[in-house]
Amino acid sequence: MLLQRLTSPNLIGTHKSFSSKEEIIQYMIDQLDQQGKLHSKEAFYQAVMQRESLSPTGFEGGLAIPHGKSTAVKEAAFVVLTLDKPLDSWESIDPSNQVEIIFLLAIPENESGSTHLSLLAELVTRLSDETYKNSLIDSRDNNELFQKLDKHEETEETISNEQAPQNNKTVLAVTACPAGIAHTYMSAEALIKAGKELGVEVIVEKQGANGIDGRHTNTQLREADAVIFATDVAVKDEDRYVHLPKVKTSVAAPLKNAKKIVNEALEKSENSSKKEFTAISTTENESDSKSFKIEIKDSILTGISYIIPVIVAGGMTLAAAVLFSQAFDMQDLYNQEGSWLWLLRQLGGTLLGTLMVPILAAYMAYSIADKPALGPGFAAGVAANLIGSGFLGGMLGGLLAGYFLKFLKRKVKPKGTFAGFISFWLYPVAGTLVVGSIMLFLIGKPLAFLNEGLIEWLKGMSGTNALIMGAIIGAMVSFDLGGPVNKAAYTFCIGAMASGNIVPYATFASVKMVSAFSVTGATIIGKKYFTKAEQEVGKQTWLLGLAGITEGAIPFMINDPLRVIPSLIAGSAVTGAIVSYFHIGLNVPGAGIFSLALLKGQPILAAAGIWFGAALMGAAISMFLLIATRQRKNKKEQITKTAA
Repeated sequence: MLLQRLTSPNLIGTHKSFSSKEEIIQYMIDQLDQQGKLHSKEAFYQAVMQRESLSPTGFEGGLAIPHGKSTAVKEAAFVVLTLDKPLDSWESIDPSNQVEIIFLLAIPENESGSTHLSLLAELVTRLSDETYKNSLIDSRDNNELFQKLDKHEETEETISNEQAPQNNKTVLAVTACPAGIAHTYMSAEALIKAGKELGVEVIVEKQGANGIDGRHTNTQLREADAVIFATDVAVKDEDRYVHLPKVKTSVAAPLKNAKKIVNEALEKSENSSKKEFTAISTTENESDSKSFKIEIKDSILTGISYIIPVIVAGGMTLAAAVLFSQAFDMQDLYNQEGSWLWLLRQLGGTLLGTLMVPILAAYMAYSIADKPALGPGFAAGVAANLIGSGFLGGMLGGLLAGYFLKFLKRKVKPKGTFAGFISFWLYPVAGTLVVGSIMLFLIGKPLAFLNEGLIEWLKGMSGTNALIMGAIIGAMVSFDLGGPVNKAAYTFCIGAMASGNIVPYATFASVKMVSAFSVTGATIIGKKYFTKAEQEVGKQTWLLGLAGITEGAIPFMINDPLRVIPSLIAGSAVTGAIVSYFHIGLNVPGAGIFSLALLKGQPILAAAGIWFGAALMGAAISMFLLIATRQRKNKKEQITKTAA
């Protein structure tokens, strides 16, 4: 792709000075408008800022690529700007990034799946070359930078000729990140560059947002000596590589030390023999396929990557509705069917309560058995909703759908006349009927029995020690974050309120803030122990906590349930015990910070201080445990990796 076709010297600025991201974006949009690229600069500004609110557009090494897709754009174009003084306030994937060069992409809405992804991928790929990027930053004026934009291809050709492979080794690589754009392509470039420096041919397949880019051919697969999987999500069609020695790492690892990873792949090729390659999948050989533990992990990470946007969008929408209703005394409007506030509440609630679990289950199944598992995976998630099993039921359903379809694909192969019938009818229909029936009729009844038993058990404790009852309610609220155990606690608290006992619901409402606050605190104070994706989620959850929404912590719980669940339960039990012990009450259903003004049982200031202070104390305990357990987990993984 020739970048010069989509810009001009008039859309380039060098050595400019600005004090904020918003100021820079507004200036660049003005340049586009002056060159006749926009129908409305105000509408395009809104599109760009909306994209900025979703996730960071700053990357690493001084680079930022804001972009907007809008009908306000007449034709695809981009603006380039270099700064005299680096800007450290631009939200970036690398928190230490100081932005020096910015590319603003303007894409018409109808080109969002083509020009947008192609241009973004091309820019990220070229700018991964430090020499190329620095040459742009060092340009003295607009014309010089414009002339350098397409010099990258010449540079690559020169490097390719000068540093041809010297040892006749070929290493394949697959790169993939949850977003499928930035790190996917940057990691690929890092591996290719390292291969050239080591005299090794590295051929990378990018599994990104635009599908598979540079799919490995049968010839490449047959002649390769090893393969590198630099991925944070499941590798598509991984069975193509069963004959090759493998190195598995994260998508960000090559950005730090690509040479080490390539050398590791070469060592694997020397120490273990390559098996015979056939174009037909050979996953029947279990010793060469992905281990069960790795497959489960990849499945969970894939599911998380798809539900995070749903949780954030649904949670923030529902939080807005809750906060409106409580801040402006709109509780009647909040409950009035068809009102604007009720509709906003339903929108957020549907994303969290209806869509989240089926999406989680479907993409966990997809990670295990590819596209045929999507239908049964969605069905498993819907069934989990119908039986009220929450995200834990969704996870179970996703794994069940994935492994049943994997089994079905092995036993019933699409061949001959009936190939289409098997792929497009038998797999999804049989999978849905079998998995859906298991979820509804085998798992559903025991779960309903358990839920009813928990409610009766709580009723039996309502007259016993307040500390014990409060701790139990607290533990149940955070055990599954909206699942059957949480709902059992909620049902009991609502029933107790209807009977005149208003203490359990106040306990419930206070505990609902604990998980969200603790996740935010852990990802800020213990930042280095958590991934960048987790840090971004952590930035949002405290707002959900203020509205009494627990679902923001679900990605953390799914990723590491054995450590996260006990950590959240411990802090939540303490919070519940404190609120119950001081007999703080709440006689209005709802949750969130605005419940402070409605508390009973103590003078209003004392009640508010105890109720909110208990939530903060529980959050602090859970935060400490989240950091400590994650630190221990990371240390254990590092020791295991070193030993291997």
